[in-house]
Amino acid sequence: MTRRAGLDPTRWGRPYTRVGGRIRTPRPLLVHTLVHVPQYDASVAATLPPWARTLYQRAAASSPVSLAELSAECAIALGVARVVLSDLSAAGHVHLGSGAQDPRDTVVLGRVLDGLRKLA
Repeated sequence: MTRRAGLDPTRWGRPYTRVGGRIRTPRPLLVHTLVHVPQYDASVAATLPPWARTLYQRAAASSPVSLAELSAECAIALGVARVVLSDLSAAGHVHLGSGAQDPRDTVVLGRVLDGLRKLA
């Protein structure tokens, strides 16, 4: 077997081995699911495996951010990111939201009306 120059074989492996082969989460997490870190805790980050730490730190830095954006920015497979973020949510380290606003939110409705008026 030949080794490619510059590739460290210890850094490579199937993505799903990182989450024990799990592909399902307790609740469906869509690509537009927003991830929010209410309070970053460096001691929590220190206990996480590298891929989970990367997601946690990145989510804290640009909170809220969509699941798809986090996956892409961290170069972690979307399915793996779903499982890891679901685990972090279950532990209370991140909040996962739908990204949808309350349709009765008067501030949002006011902004929509202002935008429509500008278009008219």
